[in-house]
Amino acid sequence: MVWCQAPAPRSCCSAGSLREQIQREVQDYYGKELQKSEDLKTNACVTLARPLSKVVRDALERVHEEVVARYYGCGLVIPECLESCWILDLGSGSGRDCYLLSQLVGERGHVTGIDMTKEQVEVAKKHIAYHMDKFGYQKPNVEFLQGYIEKLDDAGVADESYDIVISNCVINLVPDKRAVLHKAYRVLKPGGEMYFSDVYASQRLSETTQKHRVLWGECLAGALYWRDLYSIAKEVGFKTPCLVCASPITIGNKELEDIIGNCCFVSATFRLFKVPADSQAGPSQAIYNGGILGHEEELVFDANFTFKKGEVVDVDAEMAAILQSSRFAKEFLIQAGKANTTTPQGCCGKRVKEKICNPFELLEHQAAPGTACHPSGTCGPQRCC
Repeated sequence: MVWCQAPAPRSCCSAGSLREQIQREVQDYYGKELQKSEDLKTNACVTLARPLSKVVRDALERVHEEVVARYYGCGLVIPECLESCWILDLGSGSGRDCYLLSQLVGERGHVTGIDMTKEQVEVAKKHIAYHMDKFGYQKPNVEFLQGYIEKLDDAGVADESYDIVISNCVINLVPDKRAVLHKAYRVLKPGGEMYFSDVYASQRLSETTQKHRVLWGECLAGALYWRDLYSIAKEVGFKTPCLVCASPITIGNKELEDIIGNCCFVSATFRLFKVPADSQAGPSQAIYNGGILGHEEELVFDANFTFKKGEVVDVDAEMAAILQSSRFAKEFLIQAGKANTTTPQGCCGKRVKEKICNPFELLEHQAAPGTACHPSGTCGPQRCC
């Protein structure tokens, strides 16, 4: 059940050889051992039920059943404002999210999926013609590459070529998380966004957990300690991560629970922005114009900012810079100046003074009795990391 068991030669657990072995085992797990989502042994790599917009529901119904059956994801990576965007899906698997996004970007947009598992890429490629016919497109707006998400240049992915990078429960399967985020940052255009769901741990994992084959395949052994995401993201150039939402993960397997111990796991969605260095902004007020399809009355941007059409919302310098430099710029009027300290903000009539960035704390807040707030968690007691 584990890769390196004592007494083993020291070379067995060297960083390079362990990474290569993890890659081989994960490829086999997703290419040969798993044939459908029901074969998973925990719920870490399965999207939890949550309300979907009619647009997304309709788009999902048009995706081929084999593609859906081979889907293993822990969230819904469908950001807003997608028309004509170029999107790169890291760890695209059987292509479910790519075919979903293909419909939302339209014929003038483009979606590229990259995955290291040959069997998954073959399933995705097999159904390109089916989906283009289903969507009524004259030519394909999707493509699939076999390659490693931490080595995008080897797969021919050019720098500054995509508006959005997505990933759905895949980065945890890669030992070198920094390399993945660094490559994603490079291939994004200035103002671009990385919008991704993944599994995070409440603490750094034990060596036994990190070397467990099934726990790697189940997206747990490679889960990043949530605080480390913030440091890695800022190190490679992104602005402070924006926590969007979080869902609890339960193991439901006594043997695996005993190995994991007291560590907890959560599925969380974050958005990271590549804000140009010359982008200047201070504390401001943002007014949403209601122009995004499916979000005409309200845009829940993340767990800290919800924008209702026509309402003035105080934003800090980072959020102002994000809105001004990204694809959202045309959807907002940004008024420079100090935050309005007299106008109530948030669903409880209080301004949000501190951001919430701990996904485990967000879960606790959502579960707190008597909480009558928006699911985005924009009010109530909050503490940052």
